[in-house]
Amino acid sequence: MDRMPDQLASHSPPPAAADSPAARHTGQAPARSMGGYVVSALPWAIIGGLLWAGLFVKPQPVGATLQPPVLERRDHYYGITAAAEDRLLAVGSGGKILRIDPASRQVERVPVPSGQTLQDIATWDATRAVAVGNDGVILVSADGGASWQQVADVPRSEVANKLTRIETGADGIAIASGEMGALLMTRDYGATWSRLRDEEDLAWNDVALIGASRVVVVGEFGRILTSDDGGASWTETPAPVASSLMAVAFRDADHGVAVGLEGVVLETRDGGRNWRAAELGIHDHLFDIAWDTAQQRWIGSGALGRWISADADAARWQTGRLDERDLSWHTRVLPIKDGAWFAGANIGRWDGRAWTTLGN
Repeated sequence: MDRMPDQLASHSPPPAAADSPAARHTGQAPARSMGGYVVSALPWAIIGGLLWAGLFVKPQPVGATLQPPVLERRDHYYGITAAAEDRLLAVGSGGKILRIDPASRQVERVPVPSGQTLQDIATWDATRAVAVGNDGVILVSADGGASWQQVADVPRSEVANKLTRIETGADGIAIASGEMGALLMTRDYGATWSRLRDEEDLAWNDVALIGASRVVVVGEFGRILTSDDGGASWTETPAPVASSLMAVAFRDADHGVAVGLEGVVLETRDGGRNWRAAELGIHDHLFDIAWDTAQQRWIGSGALGRWISADADAARWQTGRLDERDLSWHTRVLPIKDGAWFAGANIGRWDGRAWTTLGN
């Protein structure tokens, strides 16, 4: 502590202020109080305390870490499939893969090794599955979709590599279709892949595998390919429309349906060698078609909440919207024994009367 001035110690009158005439006359410096020293040192104390806190004080988390919801409004889901009776698998934006319990509607997000958006998913059986997506990514699972591995050395184009659909067949066969004429085949449950055709400036949008060796492919500008030898050679089939075809499915070796943009529906009765157009009186884009074995019908999905359905012969078509209050688009439809699941801008179940989305 500074020593007290002699004037204070001797009980003499206090000195004059520094700017007073008395102070100037005597030439003595004014006394400085304790409060003045404290005020002068205060800013430096604050700065020192902040520096100490920044260097040595570590923030501690309070409460549990905030986890994002499994289902978010911004998510889109482009593919859905059944892995077992009690489990569905759906894939979509940001590489998300969901495992869904259709009975309880419980949803679990599965960790994946890629953040690329996934466009489609399919299964060979209850344990083995494959998913494809943007930038040529292919993921495989051997445990019912609980874990996934990314396949290396997938054939790539220097221009574009988006894979949009995957179709599985018997004995580990699958064909993926996509941009730049991509038709990639595996014969070992997705471990290795090879190109079936050379690159071309065209997107093949879907594939149907019929029996052991017949393949039907549909794509942009109404183009249709068929093969009777598992893709070793191809025949281009004339189509009655110029609109892009988005999906194709068969209920047996002969009867199939293809759908596409502008409400196009095509039907074949000879394994895809010849096609005829069906008139539904709609112009909404159609994105998927599936054969519903349980209810012996065709069912499809499209833009603005559109659904289509027909009898086994694809002779009598019906159409409507899942819900007039929900005009979401859906790129995939998955028939189940008592209805169908739709995936796209949202995921939901439709029983022919009521439309219920996950998260509601």
